[in-house]
Amino acid sequence: MAPKNQTLSKLTTFAPIDNIDKVKEALFSSGAGSIGNYSECSFDMEGTGQFRPNESANPTIGTSNLTEHVREIRIEVIFPEYLEQKIIHNLKEAHSYEEMAYYISPLKNMNQEVGSGMIGELKSAMEPDAFLYYLKNSMNLNCLKHTALVKDTVKKIAICGGAGSFLTNHAIGQEADVFISSDFKYHDFFDADDKLIIADIGHYESEVFTKEILHEILSEIFHTFALYLSKTVTNPISYL
Repeated sequence: MAPKNQTLSKLTTFAPIDNIDKVKEALFSSGAGSIGNYSECSFDMEGTGQFRPNESANPTIGTSNLTEHVREIRIEVIFPEYLEQKIIHNLKEAHSYEEMAYYISPLKNMNQEVGSGMIGELKSAMEPDAFLYYLKNSMNLNCLKHTALVKDTVKKIAICGGAGSFLTNHAIGQEADVFISSDFKYHDFFDADDKLIIADIGHYESEVFTKEILHEILSEIFHTFALYLSKTVTNPISYL
């Protein structure tokens, strides 16, 4: 719902034409070049590279102490910054040059895959009170707090685990009917401004099922590990 910026970088590198496919495969397989629903995204430009190996070099192209000119492709790809070391390592393994040229530029672009909150739609619209009862039952809630039921029906639902009041305006801007989160202060509820329904379900309650999601992900990755779901309730809040 609110993508995060400054988590992406751009890699620019140069490779001789006959090495281009191997270099690109190394980049893409390392996680570079993915933008939203598209993968293997890059920009290529042909040009001429120039270099002069010294007597200590072991060039794959050219001769020591002679200036060399090579037809090269300039390749640009975007990648999440946490993959930088992996991408550079695999790029060096795939590159044919003894010394490869590259540079990395941080980007201010929004990262569509990272951020706070999510938004989606129900298969069918529901009356708001029916939806709130459904929410209460499905999340095993003792109670929930909500603003006025200003919608005749609800279908587009925004959600943020934990304290999410800072996303209220984002939810309104994306025309959500309901915003589910927690830790709204008294005056935060006024921010709904009769444009959506805020449903505060409690901090612990909004995050408790995260452990099941992590269990499922880890089970798919580590098939030989014994994983256990904790049954300990750490919620410090009780309800009468």
